[in-house]
Amino acid sequence: MTVMIVLFVGIAVLFSSFIRGIAGFGFAIVAVPVMSLVLPPLQAVTLAVLAQLIVGFHDVYALRQDIHKPSVLRLAIGSLIGTPIGIYALAVLSPDAARVLISVAVMLGLLLLLRYKPAEPRPSGHLAAVTGVASGVFSGLAAMPGPPAVAYYLGVGMPAKETRASLLIFFFFSSLIATPGLALAGAIDLHMLVLVVVSVPGLIFGTWLGTEAFKRLGSDQYRKIAIGVMAVAAVLSGWRGLSAYL
Repeated sequence: MTVMIVLFVGIAVLFSSFIRGIAGFGFAIVAVPVMSLVLPPLQAVTLAVLAQLIVGFHDVYALRQDIHKPSVLRLAIGSLIGTPIGIYALAVLSPDAARVLISVAVMLGLLLLLRYKPAEPRPSGHLAAVTGVASGVFSGLAAMPGPPAVAYYLGVGMPAKETRASLLIFFFFSSLIATPGLALAGAIDLHMLVLVVVSVPGLIFGTWLGTEAFKRLGSDQYRKIAIGVMAVAAVLSGWRGLSAYL
């Protein structure tokens, strides 16, 4: 591990943490493709998961008053159900094909979100549970639990502060669930722990910068940024999937 690799990873973590701080999601979406330029893909994914796990413990305490607890609970339970389904589906669908299909689905969902915005919050317990299952399926298929959860909160018109806090905690939960599997796969070793430690300053500073930027946003501005990050995620996912066939 050279100094240049450490510096590159640190910058990637800093920028990705800034996006996460603003939107409440997007860390892995940005960090994994960038870090994969200098790290093996499994190491990039593992570092992204562990980074979100570390900062997530702070989020649980700091955001405890802002979370929409009923929806987060239903999303979490649903994702536990959906993840094995997604893993099983890999028997008939490759991860690259899944990423392309997910990318198309996300783009279609974004078109609907651009055309439809609730006049007032309309959270739905049943829809949250179904969304959690979908997030789990997406996670099992392509390690992408985010799109359904983000679409749910934007679609039901939840206030920006609640949306951001709830997404941060949901993705902390997703990282918590993913960590044992990564450990069993041998992805968490001394080399990885060193990378995590040197990434912490950028993780903390980037998240703080993003949080401060979020405080200056109105609800409409937040919605536009969230949709923009989702669009970038869809493009990156689709390109990653298509590149396997080119």
